[in-house]
Amino acid sequence: MKSGYSDRSDRPARAPRDGYGERGDRAPAKREFSDRPARSGERGERPPRSFDKAQPSAPRRFGDDRPAHADKPRKPASATRAERRDASGDADANPAPRTPRRDYEDAPGTLRLSKLMSELGLCSRREADEWIEKGWVLVDGERIDTLGTKVRPDQRIEIDPAAEAAQASQVTVLVHKPVGLVSGQAEDGYQPAITLVTPENRWEGDHSEIRFSVAHLRQLAPAGRLDIDSTGLLVLTQDGRVAKQLIGGHSEIDKEYLVRVAYGEHTTDVESHFPPESLELLRHGLSLDDVPLKPAQVSWQNGEQLRFVLREGKKRQIRRMCELVGLEVIGLKRVRMGRVMLGALPPGQWRYLAADESF
Repeated sequence: MKSGYSDRSDRPARAPRDGYGERGDRAPAKREFSDRPARSGERGERPPRSFDKAQPSAPRRFGDDRPAHADKPRKPASATRAERRDASGDADANPAPRTPRRDYEDAPGTLRLSKLMSELGLCSRREADEWIEKGWVLVDGERIDTLGTKVRPDQRIEIDPAAEAAQASQVTVLVHKPVGLVSGQAEDGYQPAITLVTPENRWEGDHSEIRFSVAHLRQLAPAGRLDIDSTGLLVLTQDGRVAKQLIGGHSEIDKEYLVRVAYGEHTTDVESHFPPESLELLRHGLSLDDVPLKPAQVSWQNGEQLRFVLREGKKRQIRRMCELVGLEVIGLKRVRMGRVMLGALPPGQWRYLAADESF
């Protein structure tokens, strides 16, 4: 399954010594979209839900505090011609021009509807495109079903209840990925981590009270990858909001790793042989691909193991950082993403992210 949530990195030539390590894998297959449902009015469905707390019956409004305009009553057709008479009394002498459909494709200050929905936190851009294709998005009361539609930031956006129901049913799964599985799409004979998500492998300590369904496997994609030789916390999610929070371009979620290292011929008591100024470089001062890295928290956990806390996720970042200062990564394990810990989740098992948990 492709997902596009992160890039592939190459497998390291060196095999891991102790069950940790790092290697990238190919992006999972593109998520499939279902057919578009019938539009409103075709089968007596519920109208789009209102999100205006002050006016429960009004449409939800984002980026605009204007009150919702009441629908103007239609005038009978027989009165139309009379109302279009000009001052001279001639019918249709100067008929009122027909209001064209609003199209802001080339208007300044507009942006793609899917991008605006993502920026407002309604969903991911991928989900927004899916909802638009299904006719689940309305702008100023007009149902939009064309991808690439551009709107002004102050326009009113409504979400069909069908989209909300679909979003509410999405799940996020936490997997303790062992060495030897790739994060996303199967490759080179290696199985993806999603193959672990079966009723038999569900951790008995999972107290989420979510009943397993095969529907939870559909469009389940990694949000923050682990290489084939790495182990630890892997997040698989159907929710684009979670993916954006963890790996979006403006993500501020930190990720914690435990990294076993060697320094030259030193495989034990590495701390005493590693220069303190090189440790400072790991914390701040290195660049990858000619781009300076953000400051990182790096400290010794014991003589052979470093603790990294990063707020970015470049390809094979930790391994490449260590190589720049002469360290060799022997093993790598992710133990935390934001506020969610790997904890006691055993290798090869999984659990649901509970309703009271968040990253």
